Amino acid sequence: MKRIYLDNNATTPVHPEVLDAMLPYLKDEFGNPSSIHWAGRHPRKAIDDAREKVARLLNCDASEIIFTSCGSEGDNLAIKGVAELKKDKGNHIITTKVEHPAVLGTCKYLAKNGFDVTFLDVDSQGMLDPDHVRKAITSKTSLITIMFANNETGVIFPIEDIGKIAKEHNITFHTDAVQGAGKVLIDVKKMNIDLLTLSGHKIYAPKGVGALYAKRGVRLSPVIHGGHQERNRRGGTENVAGIVALGKACEIAAMDMAEEMKYIAGLRDRLQEGLMQRISHVRFNGHPVKRTPNTLNLSFEFAEGESLLLNLDMKGIAASSGSACTSGTLEPSHVLVAMGIPLEASHSSVRFSLGRGNTVGDIDYVIEVLPPIVERMRSMSPLYSTVTGKGTDITFSESNSCSH
Repeated sequence: MKRIYLDNNATTPVHPEVLDAMLPYLKDEFGNPSSIHWAGRHPRKAIDDAREKVARLLNCDASEIIFTSCGSEGDNLAIKGVAELKKDKGNHIITTKVEHPAVLGTCKYLAKNGFDVTFLDVDSQGMLDPDHVRKAITSKTSLITIMFANNETGVIFPIEDIGKIAKEHNITFHTDAVQGAGKVLIDVKKMNIDLLTLSGHKIYAPKGVGALYAKRGVRLSPVIHGGHQERNRRGGTENVAGIVALGKACEIAAMDMAEEMKYIAGLRDRLQEGLMQRISHVRFNGHPVKRTPNTLNLSFEFAEGESLLLNLDMKGIAASSGSACTSGTLEPSHVLVAMGIPLEASHSSVRFSLGRGNTVGDIDYVIEVLPPIVERMRSMSPLYSTVTGKGTDITFSESNSCSH
């Protein structure tokens, strides 16, 4: 059976060059980078080199990079770190309703602990109007935290415009760029970004490592207290192998991104066009232009999304219904709900997120396999039969409990 991986927004396979780069630090170069003797010197230099590589991807200084364990930790450090330090001057935070759970959860936590949080709406295409950010600002606003690109739809927000607004009002601006880094060009200086989060396992490095860009002069209250690591901003012995891997992944992304993403965007468009030509009643979720090159979110009306994923899995195709952090729940996507998409269409959504290993053959296989799966599932839907006049004699009780 074929094995086709179209869930790269959940995680990516480790790039072979990334694996080669990190292996020495799992074997011979085992020293603690805080040690001053011979065993610690090479690991320390490796961390310094990796910091430079991450900084080059974002166009910042190496001293502005803080290594973390993941994107969620980076989001927590950025949001809580600023909020705690500035709470006496202002306790108002601006974010959106479509953020990743790492941001939403952190903001909801702060909202229960003395902070005022504004959750901005998006339009039917998942796009945020920068003017809504401007209008939400008050004299108490201390932080704006808005994602770079949405993990479910791929929609890219007008980050440069938001950064300009934040700068005009002297407000700290954080963006969760976990789904943007390595896919689109990011220049933290040009975009007036004060804090930016990225994660290794989204850009072909292993799980368990991430980074937070913190502009020089932006102070943070540590979330993890302990040693002096990361200039006293994040205690704990560094994950040397993971950090080396992240540095290498960022180096590769900086070199290959333009050509690679052009190729992947072509595959994504081929998939979208092929499925929408072969399957009726398909709804595209997101912005048609302002989106990451690798992400496609479609709702197959009159079919249940989780069942579609299970049937695709039986054909060797791995896809998703949204954020990997919310899988296992029957709740509709908070992103699609915020876009005003009906619950039935939200429950029928599938996210395809492509990566460097995908081929034209992979895409054509999905285009071949998925239409009969959708048609078979729709045949069990009384609503589909009513609307289209199609269907079988299969009773509603035989369909999935989440079907229409």
